[in-house]
Amino acid sequence: MNTLRKNGKPLRQRMGVRILSVIAGGLLAAVGLELFLMPHQLVPGGIAGLSALFAHTTEMRLGLFLFLFNLPFILISRRQIHLRFALYVMLGLVCLTAGSLALHRFPSLTGEPLTASIAGGLSLGFGIGISIRFGGMSGGAGDPGYALLSQGPAKSAEFIIMVFNCAILLCGGALFSWDQAMYSILAYLLAFEAVRICIRDLSRTRAVWITSSRPEEIRLALYRKLDREAKLIRASGAKGQPGTLFCIASKLEEEELASIVRTCDQDSQIVFRSTRRGRRAARFRD
Repeated sequence: MNTLRKNGKPLRQRMGVRILSVIAGGLLAAVGLELFLMPHQLVPGGIAGLSALFAHTTEMRLGLFLFLFNLPFILISRRQIHLRFALYVMLGLVCLTAGSLALHRFPSLTGEPLTASIAGGLSLGFGIGISIRFGGMSGGAGDPGYALLSQGPAKSAEFIIMVFNCAILLCGGALFSWDQAMYSILAYLLAFEAVRICIRDLSRTRAVWITSSRPEEIRLALYRKLDREAKLIRASGAKGQPGTLFCIASKLEEEELASIVRTCDQDSQIVFRSTRRGRRAARFRD
């Protein structure tokens, strides 16, 4: 049995790169928090900011709160994401937590709060963004989190998210100083933009063409396992001519979709093409 390839890279090699990227992203985010933001009492927004507030007020380790506050989101969204993706999410969270605990005893890398807010915000944002890009942690741990960062939040969630982040920043200003709050806002904005840069185009849809001698079996499998409707463009011929299916999938679903198709027909051909004009097709083929 041949190994599944994408752009010439074996599946195992891509999985190795993905795992290392998730680990590196979690550790980079921990560096931003523990070596820049926390020593200067800077509180970024989101779950990291809430964890920082609890760590400052209780004098307990930041890593403990990062794990406890993120874990419920992963468990709640487990039904909305695939097991493989959930494992990458957990790996990113564990690396962030372990990195934070390991770096807690080290002093800040800079004595200037402005430098700390810039470096910390960028390190935190790019770290989380890299982990998300390669299938790791996210603030909400599900596909909606990608849409939230890359396309903006849903109208119904905008107000709640704004109030949540404002409350965290206001609490930080009240606990420490309003100068610290200004630096915290800067760190938050830089972190948010860094994440957006990392996951740009990640939630955009791809047009998928599947050529196989078992199109009906694949169509049913996609609907059952991925909850995805696939349209039969051309039925398989009586003389063994392959049929063609068409469906829409996000970049996050490419690997899962290809695995489902390959399980049904190892000799099938899958073409992913971006819906944006001018992009080249990404192919899965033996």
